[in-house]
Amino acid sequence: MSLDKLRKKIDILDRKLITLLNLRASVTQNIGKIKINSGKKIYSPERESQILSRIFSLNKGPLKNFALESIYREVMSASLALEKPLKIAYLGPQATFTNLAAIKKFGSQVGYLPCNSISDVFLEVEKDNADYGVVPIENSSEGAVSHTLDVFVDSDLKICSQVILEITHNLLANCAKNKIHMVYSNPYVFGQCRIWLQKNLPNARLIEVSSTTQAAELAGKEKNSAAIASLLASKVYGLKVLADGIQDFSHNVTRFLVIGKNVAARTGKDKTSLFFLIKDRIGALHDMLLPFRKYGVNLTKIESRPSKRKAWEYYFFIDILGHQDDPSVKKALKELDHKCSYLKILGSYPVGE
Repeated sequence: MSLDKLRKKIDILDRKLITLLNLRASVTQNIGKIKINSGKKIYSPERESQILSRIFSLNKGPLKNFALESIYREVMSASLALEKPLKIAYLGPQATFTNLAAIKKFGSQVGYLPCNSISDVFLEVEKDNADYGVVPIENSSEGAVSHTLDVFVDSDLKICSQVILEITHNLLANCAKNKIHMVYSNPYVFGQCRIWLQKNLPNARLIEVSSTTQAAELAGKEKNSAAIASLLASKVYGLKVLADGIQDFSHNVTRFLVIGKNVAARTGKDKTSLFFLIKDRIGALHDMLLPFRKYGVNLTKIESRPSKRKAWEYYFFIDILGHQDDPSVKKALKELDHKCSYLKILGSYPVGE
């Protein structure tokens, strides 16, 4: 078949695609009206998970699943915007990795609200200035983001979804690498690029700032300075990419949480996050974990944080596989509640990725 004939075939398919996409959009508008009239939330993590799972099962190629997910992310983002304008708070400013995670989850068609701190993200959602918030929770090489854990202690917000983002760190500057005297970045990022920095910029002064975006902004203004930040930050602040992928470990991923006022419904492939305070006695933590073993509930993470109420008193944050409405999880949590001095379920949500 000739090139012209193949292109005409593409044109015909595009017309069909546009018609079908607009038909789908009309249906989502009607769904939005029903949700609003019945007081239901517009964003449904469980429904999103079901749609993507079904798309992957239907996919016969040549498009890869990740490509289809990117396409449908924007389709669903446009649908959400038609149902009700959504605003998403995130740890800003623009071009941070949290911003990238928020876009990966909600697409480009919703509104975004950059915040100066993790606490502010929670606050904006609590005050209804944003529908949902996106905050970092842990990195594969540097561990938990302790401030996010601490804010959960006093917040009534729930975890309703998660985002896994592969993190690529890049050295950005407008001078040659041998001219760099200062490097700006977030302290977590310095931790993830420690070996590269020691080898390539051993004499440079490392200056910690609140975000990679602030680092890029400062590097764009100051002579002989650089930033470690995202590729998006290089475009936003007009910096050259002197080196890409400088993280010490190739498989460097960060997990982000979507927080809101609603709990996601069961999907059959869920995770539940919670924390508890144990009584100060020998073997207390061991006793707290026994109910999960007893009812066959798998723990995927455990993290401790000082309670800040009393010396040597700790909260334990854990992730388990399953939804809080699953029978086995229900039994384990009920038994745990009787054993610990305080228990709080932070939310159940689709595992997704």
